[in-house]
Amino acid sequence: MGDMTNSDFYSKNQRNESSHGGEFGCTMEELRSLMELRGTEAVVKIKETYGDTEAICRRLKTSPVEGLPGTAPDLEKRKQIFGQNFIPPKKPKTFLQLVWEALQDVTLIILEIAAIISLGLSFYHPPGENNEGCATAQGGAEDEGEAEAGWIEGAAILLSVICVVLVTAFNDWSKEKQFRGLQSRIEQEQKFTVVRAGQVVQIPVAEIVVGDIAQVKYGDLLPADGLFIQGNDLKIDESSLTGESDQVRKSVDKDPMLLSGTHVMEGSGRMVVTAVGVNSQTGIIFTLLGAGGEEEEKKDKKAKQQDGAAAMEMQPLKSAEGGDADDKKKANMHKKEKSVLQGKLTKLAVQIGKAGLVMSAITVIILVLYFTVDTFVVNKKPWLPECTPVYVQYFVKFFIIGVTVLVVAVPEGLPLAVTISLAYSVKKMMKDNNLVRHLDACETMGNATAICSDKTGTLTTNRMTVVQAYVGDVHYKEIPDPSSINAKTMELLVNAIAINSAYTTKILPPEKEGALPRQVGNKTECGLLGFVLDLKQDYEPVRTQMPEEKLYKVYTFNSVRKSMSTVIKLPDESFRMYSKGASEIVLKKCCKILSGAGEPRVFRPRDRDEMVKKVIEPMACDGLRTICVAYRDFPSSPEPDWDNENDILNDLTCICVVGIEDPVRPEVPEAIRKCQRAGITVRMVTGDNINTARAIAIKCGIIHPGEDFLCLEGKEFNRRIRNEKGEIEQERIDKIWPKLRVLARSSPTDKHTLVKGIIDSTHTEQRQVVAVTGDGTNDGPALKKADVGFAMGIAGTDVAKEASDIILTDDNFSSIVKAVMWGRNVYDSISKFLQFQLTVNVVAVIVAFTGACITQDSPLKAVQMLWVNLIMDTFASLALATEPPTETLLLRKPYGRNKPLISRTMMKNILGHAVYQLTLIFTLLFVGEKMFQIDSGRNAPLHSPPSEHYTIIFNTFVMMQLFNEINARKIHGERNVFDGIFRNPIFCTIVLGTFAIQIVIVQFGGKPFSCSPLQLDQWMWCIFIGLGELVWGQVIATIPTSRLKFLKEAGRLTQKEEIPEEELNEDVEEIDHAERELRRGQILWFRGLNRIQTQIEVVNTFKSGASFQGALRRQSSVTSQSQDVANLSSPSRVSLSNALSSPTSLPPAAAGHSRREGVP
Repeated sequence: MGDMTNSDFYSKNQRNESSHGGEFGCTMEELRSLMELRGTEAVVKIKETYGDTEAICRRLKTSPVEGLPGTAPDLEKRKQIFGQNFIPPKKPKTFLQLVWEALQDVTLIILEIAAIISLGLSFYHPPGENNEGCATAQGGAEDEGEAEAGWIEGAAILLSVICVVLVTAFNDWSKEKQFRGLQSRIEQEQKFTVVRAGQVVQIPVAEIVVGDIAQVKYGDLLPADGLFIQGNDLKIDESSLTGESDQVRKSVDKDPMLLSGTHVMEGSGRMVVTAVGVNSQTGIIFTLLGAGGEEEEKKDKKAKQQDGAAAMEMQPLKSAEGGDADDKKKANMHKKEKSVLQGKLTKLAVQIGKAGLVMSAITVIILVLYFTVDTFVVNKKPWLPECTPVYVQYFVKFFIIGVTVLVVAVPEGLPLAVTISLAYSVKKMMKDNNLVRHLDACETMGNATAICSDKTGTLTTNRMTVVQAYVGDVHYKEIPDPSSINAKTMELLVNAIAINSAYTTKILPPEKEGALPRQVGNKTECGLLGFVLDLKQDYEPVRTQMPEEKLYKVYTFNSVRKSMSTVIKLPDESFRMYSKGASEIVLKKCCKILSGAGEPRVFRPRDRDEMVKKVIEPMACDGLRTICVAYRDFPSSPEPDWDNENDILNDLTCICVVGIEDPVRPEVPEAIRKCQRAGITVRMVTGDNINTARAIAIKCGIIHPGEDFLCLEGKEFNRRIRNEKGEIEQERIDKIWPKLRVLARSSPTDKHTLVKGIIDSTHTEQRQVVAVTGDGTNDGPALKKADVGFAMGIAGTDVAKEASDIILTDDNFSSIVKAVMWGRNVYDSISKFLQFQLTVNVVAVIVAFTGACITQDSPLKAVQMLWVNLIMDTFASLALATEPPTETLLLRKPYGRNKPLISRTMMKNILGHAVYQLTLIFTLLFVGEKMFQIDSGRNAPLHSPPSEHYTIIFNTFVMMQLFNEINARKIHGERNVFDGIFRNPIFCTIVLGTFAIQIVIVQFGGKPFSCSPLQLDQWMWCIFIGLGELVWGQVIATIPTSRLKFLKEAGRLTQKEEIPEEELNEDVEEIDHAERELRRGQILWFRGLNRIQTQIEVVNTFKSGASFQGALRRQSSVTSQSQDVANLSSPSRVSLSNALSSPTSLPPAAAGHSRREGVP
């Protein structure tokens, strides 16, 4: 393969362009059909058609050992013939589609209808123009010119509706765009290891071509289809494609098919890539999903729901398609509940909407009654047929006023604020090394009450170095001098470490002068290889002599074995097995140990206990991870039964035990202190030995000497939470978790059990919100179960990243603290917005309502209301939702699930400001004309010109809102509302911008806005009254909230309250909300809410709730105090001060445990 030079490769390429694939020994179609076979069928087919996998490699012009030459023309040609490894994304919704969606909002539809009726009527002049007689109720007749202008109001309403729709659509569009950007970022970070020109390189998944030799290992998500060439013990989870949960064992002669989108659960190996992108198995499914465009949409949705699992797993195939649609499904799959904020908002919006609906209905009824009574009863007018249009016109006007009240009452800015706030936070969190995959995760993070963190790599630097060793009966406290170790022992040690580790693990020279050598691959193995180098030995020659292909059998590391072993064939045909793993596990299987002279001597259980006490525990108490290296020889005949693991992994001879240090990251203790101050409990869950774990927990500050806490091992934890039948009981977990700080030697299931136990617990009055960090494949279940899952961006496996909500791009625990800060900031931004929005709503609704009832006409016209709605909703949500977070956010406890969205302080502010604004507006309404010496605007006829009087009211109203927007920046009753205002340029721009537009509207708005230009002194008064808001804000701040017991809080989610099933099915578009609600006679409100839902749905990432699992939650009886007290005195609670002073002074029971416990 290598002998064809580049140039003649190229000339050949020119000739063969005509016959596609003729260049290579097989075409894309052949390979594609080959990959559709499974198991033995495939093996037979390969034998018949090609001979063997080597032959396929030859046809694809690639070498199983060297890989592709990696030259640009060759790669380019492969891409042309076999396709690229990415799936073209689904087309995003066009702007027009988004506009159409925004138009579906019911309040807007009602307004449009009203506007069109109003327009139609203004052009219709009934016969016999003498309709003055019809409606003298409203004062004199209008001039001819004015009648002409009747159409303006309808047109203006339509115009403002268009404005609102465009703004909404634009927001949705930019969100979609941002989300796609984020998606592509996640994808670019996805890399895979391939061999090119004999070098192992990592390339982006999209760059993989047919013919590449890819190295697959434990935890990978396969990026393309391929054939297994060589490897050991490879087991694959193909559930994403086949739905079978059993792991499939791969081998060259039984089942060599490796399919994209499947997970490697065990082992390692190499494959030759045979199909990429659209032609891979996953790609085929995706093409089926996305094919056929529109008419497929419906089926698509159904298919998606069933195919959720499959499609989601395939995400790493460079697909933005995996982005939106799939994230939706993905979210449905595992996030059970609505996010906290969303639950509270929905509830609040429902409450407000109902109130608004009632108010608007009453307004319309009162207006109509007043008019009819006044016209027909009091003035005894007959209903003349020619007057009908005029009356209808009045009724339309009343209807428009009613709708206006409703429009102002429903806070449609809410979903917008949430969206903007989240999108803004996500953008900024990128800078803080948090890559958010599900929007709502960042908001949930603000409510987190517990973090279950991994130890390795998150709390520690994940740079393993051997610092102590026990070799040849001597315990060395630092790296021993090579000359002091027996030559035989040394040779065994070097071989055992070099051969019995993944060959992908290496130590490379540092990138910069003076930096540390780079560790590539498994960090623990790097530590061991570093130990070989420290002993002035070299592992490379050993590996060259015994290449990976020659290894006879490999038992790879997995979470059950907790050890790794490799069998090689010695020159004399006998076998030798090298083994390494957690010391307490491997030592149990040792029956000999190498003495100082390098000779094996008997190693009895007695000696083992001695060694645990003298060597392993002291190492563990220094926070070291202990690894035992051992070997065993087998005769050549009879050949041992390699599949009988228990017999093979036994009777070992111990070579040495090393203590590996993984130093704590310098910034972690500070970050943990911040978490604890912010009311978040940090727990450490690790696979390490309990002493190591405890030592590191102390270094990090997770536990403090003298406190009452629990450190348990996985076995002990399981023993305590299960009843006699071995079932897990929630009450038992409730006794443990509040004090548990360290869970050591834990299996992935333990981690999942703990997370689930804490989440389901009813032990505390707040439901706990749990965040989990993880990097390994085995952390997947716990990451999915948690409210927020953090995966490690550098060390994490693909599977962990798939299951997570946020990826920490720097693997650093202190980034989690930033996430908490941003989360709380989102929550506060929403509250600020609410406080502001509700003040506007309360005032506007009351003004429109009373004004309409007393003066037959709302002082604030429909168009003005829409403008107010626009600034109060859209602009204010922009201004208040983009406040940057401050450190002070970390000084308070988390809000929790049942803390109301609107606290007492906020309620006080809302009502306080509402009182101020209403007082002034009513004063202006009823005595304003005397104060300013202008004509009264009350009781104006139907199409009368706008009055200065009402313009002043409108202007003052807007000015008060503008200044109140500044007050709304603080929600915890702080005095200084200007604090840090210049750190938020968006806020300043919006306030000034709104002010400028307001001037334009008042001075030049004229008829459409029902405004008449004002004099300078009138403007001054309006602004002065507005400024009064700031002063009044200080007055309100002095009233102590604690006195105002009568203030209700709103937007509370109680623990027992579940969201009704129907509401959760929002994703199932087949069921329309309104259809269901019709029966409850609340159709209008629910349609009104629909906008909130559609907007929230746009944030489909942010929407991560599908089915409430609360219903399944077992209410566990609150454990009685006495049991708790009894629990305190249990013997395995090691008081820390003892544990520190002398490692052996454990109470006998506990020491016994740690010795007896092996693997969890």
